[in-house]
Amino acid sequence: MRFIIRTLAAAVALWVAIQLVPGITVTTSSTTKYWGTLLVVALIFGVINAIVKPIVKLLGCAIIVLTLGLFLLVINAAMLMLTSWIAGQLDIPFHVVDFWPSAVVGSIIISVVSWLLGLFIPDND
Repeated sequence: MRFIIRTLAAAVALWVAIQLVPGITVTTSSTTKYWGTLLVVALIFGVINAIVKPIVKLLGCAIIVLTLGLFLLVINAAMLMLTSWIAGQLDIPFHVVDFWPSAVVGSIIISVVSWLLGLFIPDND
């Protein structure tokens, strides 16, 4: 149940980013397909963040420390660009136009909205 709630929260965070950043788009013909696309993209984004992101963070650990964590913004933006590329390969109508400013600003918005929504999702701890 917690996985479903987290996926819905990620879909809402993506929706907010799409509304605020002109370079992030979902092109569908109906509202149902739009939200279905957001859910699929949220799943892809979650898998990328669970598998690829830790490896990239491990490889870039020295740069992250040298930049006092600011390089994490670049990593988050790269994960959003990778999500856009995978969605394109799967013919999912989600697209991030460019790295700067779309992916960077979009990843910041997604992170903040996900964090805010995460405050309301109870932990099992």
